Amino acid sequence: MKKKQRVFGQRVLSWFDHHGRKDLPWQKNPTPYRVWVSEIMLQQTQVATVIPYYQKFMRHFGSLKKLAAADIDEVLQYWQGLGYYARARNLHKAAQIIAGEFKGRFPQQMEAVLNLPGIGRSTAGAILSLSSGQHHAILDGNVKRVLARYHAIREWTGKNNTLEQLWLISEQCTPVQRTADYNQAMMDLGATLCTRSRPDCSRCPIAADCQALIQGCVSELPVPKPKRSFPVRKTMMLLIENSGQVLLEKRPPAGIWGGLWSLPECADKEEAALFCQQQGLNIKQQQQLTPWHHTFSHYRLDVNPVSIQSDRVDTQVTDSSRYEWVDLFNPGKRGLAAPIREIIKQGT
Repeated sequence: MKKKQRVFGQRVLSWFDHHGRKDLPWQKNPTPYRVWVSEIMLQQTQVATVIPYYQKFMRHFGSLKKLAAADIDEVLQYWQGLGYYARARNLHKAAQIIAGEFKGRFPQQMEAVLNLPGIGRSTAGAILSLSSGQHHAILDGNVKRVLARYHAIREWTGKNNTLEQLWLISEQCTPVQRTADYNQAMMDLGATLCTRSRPDCSRCPIAADCQALIQGCVSELPVPKPKRSFPVRKTMMLLIENSGQVLLEKRPPAGIWGGLWSLPECADKEEAALFCQQQGLNIKQQQQLTPWHHTFSHYRLDVNPVSIQSDRVDTQVTDSSRYEWVDLFNPGKRGLAAPIREIIKQGT
């Protein structure tokens, strides 16, 4: 390792020894399973948000074996509120693969870990280094920000050539000794000092050589992702109630809220009336609820929720594998996306 990179690593580790986070829940007894669950939850989600969800999830799914044996609805129930539900589906699928192909033991080879669903290069490196001390570099959002500022990289970090450059830098700077501490330190630096807005450069251990600070462009880096226009999708969600029960629809495995239970959707009131008729329902009363919108990664969803009080003429739902009547106040072991829970709360 070159002297400059060695000094960089030493400064980062020295800062970590005095200021790094060492009492996070997954740092206590950092088994591969515990670290893996934390790393998946931490994808696109901040530590403070993750902690209570992680603790609740681990109390229920205390072992990889229990997670693998669980029903996906149960897994999604304990994930609800964290968002990005594909992470939960991939976690469950990967647990089943590990249980079947690796006798329930998390694999220790990088190639095998990368073949598991939902795990990319940085996540794999984090799991193996933090739980087993293996020498692997990482490049999550926090590390990208630190390195992009330190080297004053003036290209969007998502570009292929920029990403390759950052991976090379990360690999060159990651020490063979104390890899786990170094990787945790880099994540901590990005999360606590080298933050997106108002970074605390005065306390940063590598500020003396930070090119963004020297050049006066800290606030401009990393270069943000180029903006693009989002298509808008409009839908009507039906909160159909009958005798203290609400009709839920199970969403397809793929797509937004994949595998979760949601509310039936229609294009307009005419389609809603036809849907109720098909379900053997007589509409007694309907009320407009507060509209809301949410921006996903590739489009914006505008939702027009309608509360419908109904009489059930036919007690059978057309497709019992897709639709279910559940207790309005106790949906049981069913994962519901946070916006759906809010609509139900608004209508009660």
